[in-house]
Amino acid sequence: QNATFFSFDELSRATQNFKAELMLGTGSFGTVFQGVLDDDTPVAIKKANSTTGPRIQQFLNEVTILSQVNHRNLVKLLGCCLETDVPLLVFEFVPNGTLFEHLQHRRSSILSWERRLQIAIETAEAISYLHSSAAQPIYHRDVKSTNILLDEKFTAKVADFGISKLVSLEATHVSTTVHGTPGYIDPQYQQNYQLTDKSDVYSFGVVLLELITGQKPVDFSRNSSDKNLTAFSLAYIQSSRIEDIIDKGLELGDERAKISSIQEVANLAIRCLEFDRENRPAMRSVAEELMKIKHILSAAS
Repeated sequence: QNATFFSFDELSRATQNFKAELMLGTGSFGTVFQGVLDDDTPVAIKKANSTTGPRIQQFLNEVTILSQVNHRNLVKLLGCCLETDVPLLVFEFVPNGTLFEHLQHRRSSILSWERRLQIAIETAEAISYLHSSAAQPIYHRDVKSTNILLDEKFTAKVADFGISKLVSLEATHVSTTVHGTPGYIDPQYQQNYQLTDKSDVYSFGVVLLELITGQKPVDFSRNSSDKNLTAFSLAYIQSSRIEDIIDKGLELGDERAKISSIQEVANLAIRCLEFDRENRPAMRSVAEELMKIKHILSAAS
C-alpha cells in the first residue's frame, strides 16, 4: 500500500498542536494522538518519544512492514512525516479502543462470548496472514490484548509493528535478543533466543485465556502461585473446571452450548501454550479451528 508523506504543519493542525486532551495513549515507543486531517479523515498520529537510534529504528521498522501488508484486520498506515527530529506515523483511527480496555471494563460495554470469539478469529487470521500470506513472512513479536484495536463494529485490527521481524522465506527462525511483554513471551524464545512464527502462536494463546477469563496476563493482586495467567488457568482447564475461571461478566448461567464452546477454545489455548514450539499449531490451523468452533456454536444457537 502507498504511504503518503504529510507535512508537520498539517499534523500539528490535525492534533491542535498535539494537545494533551487528544492523547490516546503513551508507552516506551512514543505517544499516540487523535487527530483530524485537512480532508476530515480521522487519524491516530504516533509521535516518537526520543530521537535515539533504537526508537527511530522501531518507527522505520513499522513503516517498512506496514507498507508491505494489506489485510482488513491489520491497522492501516496512512503515511508519515519525516520533517522533524522525531518521526511521526499516521494511522487510520480505530475508535473503540483496545481489547484489553474492554476486558478490564474500562469501556462501557461487556463483550459477549460470540463477539469475543469473532475477535479471536479476526486476530488469528491477521497473524496467519503475516506468517504465510504477506510477500515476506513477518513475526509480529508483541501479540497482546493492548495491541488489538476494535473499530465501531468491534472488528479487530492488530497494531504496533515496532519490534516485528521480516523473515527470509527459507528461514525457520531468527536469532535475536528477547523482546516482548511479560506474560506473553514464548518461554522457549526466552530460553534459546530463537524467534519463530510459533512465538506469536504462544502469545495468541495468552490472548485466548484473556478472552475466556477477563483476567490480566500478569496480576500481582492474585495469589503468588497464580500471578501468571497461563499457570493459573492451565490447572483449571486440564481438570475440566473451566466454569470456575470464565469471566463473570459473561453471565452465561446454564447456557451449555456457550460453555462447551469456551471449553473448546480453552483446549486450543493449551495447545498454543505448549512449551515445545513443535507441539504448537500453526496460526492458519488456529484460525480454522476457531472458525469451526464458531460454526458449531451458531448451529446450536
